[in-house]
Amino acid sequence: MSNIELKRTICGVDEVGRGTLAGPVVASAVILSANHKIEGLKDSKKLTSIKRVKLSKIIQKNALSIGIGIIDATIIDKINIRQATLLAMSNSVKDLSLKPNIVLIDGVDKINIPYPQKNIIGGDSKEDSIMAASIIAKVERDKLMDIYAIAYPDFGFEKNKGYGTKFHLNALKINEPTPVHRMTFNPLKNKY
Repeated sequence: MSNIELKRTICGVDEVGRGTLAGPVVASAVILSANHKIEGLKDSKKLTSIKRVKLSKIIQKNALSIGIGIIDATIIDKINIRQATLLAMSNSVKDLSLKPNIVLIDGVDKINIPYPQKNIIGGDSKEDSIMAASIIAKVERDKLMDIYAIAYPDFGFEKNKGYGTKFHLNALKINEPTPVHRMTFNPLKNKY
């Protein structure tokens, strides 16, 4: 890697799963080459699951470094979702194998990292590295929710990924919450 490339070591950070009733919040930090050739990067919410998985593989193959931060429901309940999200993002940056010169963060919150950082509102639609981080985080979280779907088949996690769909809410009326449910996210108020 040249000195020019090192001067352009930009990391993008994004998270997924902030608003779900179950499962972890997952963040990713991605450093792409300044002249990367990855086509089709977008906010993960604007891609089909098939396209996300395909792009995730391309990103993993071509990124200079990728870091992941995962904070489970138990910790979310202890420290609140905002703090858990910030911790997941910080952990994803700390998980990188390369040190970035600057970290671009989707949203308005600063995170606890020893690098310069810049917040970009809507960054997951503006910056390639943040788009890549969004895709990696979403694919990683979806894989976890698919595993939870096998362990807890009554809740439809393979489809709803822990979000409060009608099916999921009805399942909570019938079944006890699982260990991956966020007990502080109580949409049924008197149920769990």
